[in-house]
Amino acid sequence: MVRSFIAFEVNSKEILERLGEVGRLLVASGADLKPVEPMNVHITLRFLGDVSLDMVERVYGEMQKVSFKPFTVRLNGLGAFPDVRYPRVVWVGIVDGTEELRSVFDQLEPLLRSLGFAPDAHGFSPHLTIARVRSGRNKAELARVIGENSSFEFGSMCADCLRLKRSVLTPKGPIYSTLKEVYPPK
Repeated sequence: MVRSFIAFEVNSKEILERLGEVGRLLVASGADLKPVEPMNVHITLRFLGDVSLDMVERVYGEMQKVSFKPFTVRLNGLGAFPDVRYPRVVWVGIVDGTEELRSVFDQLEPLLRSLGFAPDAHGFSPHLTIARVRSGRNKAELARVIGENSSFEFGSMCADCLRLKRSVLTPKGPIYSTLKEVYPPK
């Protein structure tokens, strides 16, 4: 079985550097959180969970039916789920490219359901997870840092490759690798 998800990777050095900068601010808040390694940051379209190798091939076949052209994604601001007062996840917002991301998600959902996947219970909320909060320690300071960076400009990137990713969970954090890639037709 392969723990997997479908995503667009962050492919901009500038964005990754800025994510590292904000990650250091989050850690300096003293909050009990686990930042996402910059190399692991991505825009998740759909978490699939544990699937067989045969299902990986079937999912890839369906991914190839998705129609999209390369598009620009602009990242701006910090926030938290479920909210800043009770953060569980710290995220970076997406301000340009949301319509294109939603289109890809809306095309994927029925294709995945045809393979037996249940509908996504959370729906689709375009964002990048940059940290997971483990407890309430120093949450007021964390909320302050998030608030002060609610309009932080991370930059733009081109989303030009839809990837089926593998996630291997380790004690030091997940290790991601690409299983399959789908590029738009030229």
